[in-house]
Amino acid sequence: MTEGTMLAPTATPTVSPARVTAVLRILVLSTFVVLLNETIMVNAIPRLMREFEVTAAAAGWLSTSFMLTMAVVIPVTGWFLQRVTTRTAFNLAMALFLVGTALAAAAPAFPVLLAARVIQASGTAVMMPLLMTTLMTLVPPHDRGRVMGNITLVISVAPALGPAVSGVLLQLGPWRLLFLAVLPIAGAMAVFGHRKLVNIGEPQAGPIDWLSVPLAAAGFGALVYGLSELGAGDAAKGPVPPSVTTIAGAVFVGLFVWRQLALQRSSTPLLDLRALTFRHFAVALGLMCLSFMGLMGAFILLPIYLQEVCDLTSLQTGLLLIPGGLTMGLLGPQVGKLYDRFGAPRLVVPGAALTALCLALFAFTGEQTSPWVILALHVALSAGMAFVFTPVFTSGLSVLPPHLYPHGSAILGSLQQVAAAAGTALVISVMTGHTATALAEGDDPVGALSTGIQWGFGVGAVLGGLTVLVALLVRTPPTPPMPGAPEAQDEDGTTTSKTANAPS
Repeated sequence: MTEGTMLAPTATPTVSPARVTAVLRILVLSTFVVLLNETIMVNAIPRLMREFEVTAAAAGWLSTSFMLTMAVVIPVTGWFLQRVTTRTAFNLAMALFLVGTALAAAAPAFPVLLAARVIQASGTAVMMPLLMTTLMTLVPPHDRGRVMGNITLVISVAPALGPAVSGVLLQLGPWRLLFLAVLPIAGAMAVFGHRKLVNIGEPQAGPIDWLSVPLAAAGFGALVYGLSELGAGDAAKGPVPPSVTTIAGAVFVGLFVWRQLALQRSSTPLLDLRALTFRHFAVALGLMCLSFMGLMGAFILLPIYLQEVCDLTSLQTGLLLIPGGLTMGLLGPQVGKLYDRFGAPRLVVPGAALTALCLALFAFTGEQTSPWVILALHVALSAGMAFVFTPVFTSGLSVLPPHLYPHGSAILGSLQQVAAAAGTALVISVMTGHTATALAEGDDPVGALSTGIQWGFGVGAVLGGLTVLVALLVRTPPTPPMPGAPEAQDEDGTTTSKTANAPS
């Protein structure tokens, strides 16, 4: 098998569509469970700030560290998924997630809870590339929009419903219930997947470049940490200025990229950046990064705004955010069908414009804004997201050759998390800095916080405007011929070829 090729093309008899459906169903349901935890903590931030006596910036790291860990681990998955079986990758991911969830439920102190979130995220980081790579391998190009739409229903609804689910659970009990409720569900999925999942393709041996791993960790870690400190009122009191940390992170990321380019010429890169030479993929990647920066920042600000400014309870906040998550989920399959029919531009441009408009309107909310207005804006924002994400993921990955699917999925997933972490850190920093300024000018605490949140939403609006500009460059890639069907291995090691038929 050629180096860098994950799956060997064959022309053996096809496996039934039911088997394809079963594989995707197991991965989708498991991914939903683990992705739900990416945003499940944001609604608990005010309570955790009081219980552990930490600042908003420190508590925000429970979400930022999750995304940052995924950004550090996901680059390794491009190499990892080519060298282990599907069941091995699944079992490792779920084991890490279960350990992190159990540790978080029992955490006696904030540092322990933070460490547990890192372990959780390490498992989650494997699931998304595993799901996307498997989908691209199993489903023919002409049907990927529909299937991706069904998957978007799950992978986009899970983070969107995180704040809503946490709001309901926090009303029913202590914050530890956030993890105790997830633990048995994740455990059941791990057991079911271990028994039923089949292997896709053949693993291949290959070295890992260990220098690339610390370069990625140092680069992404310093970059996001520096962004989180920029704009904070007491940033200048730290031993290292945040601007220096940010620049150092950018330098390490640059070294990581340089290392991968060098390895492409002489060896096997940890992350094959040749995927970026495909224009459709590069444009989709840029659009996704800008979208996630603005949207994840908004998701972080909304619970703080609703609870601290509008004086809603955690349950009321959760219930208010549920319709938006359901809107995005229900639109996902329909958008996927529309993509197969009309292509990407006719969906992405209007979706990006609606998203930017909603983020701009959020910047004008204040102490007197009705929660019903927030509900309407959140539903419209979620609808705009649905028209962006399904076409972007589908068109971006479809243009890549099969041997770059794992690396393309890893690049997309990694930068998605970096963008989300950077967006979160950026808006929290802007909010903190402007809140402190308003307090120094004599505003009352609630009014000062409202001013800071408005500035945070303003950052999201600017990012939304940039998203619209990039959306104008999106094109639907030509449909390539379906490569030879790769092999699927049953639990007993029997090898059969996958069908070119998409699951229903």
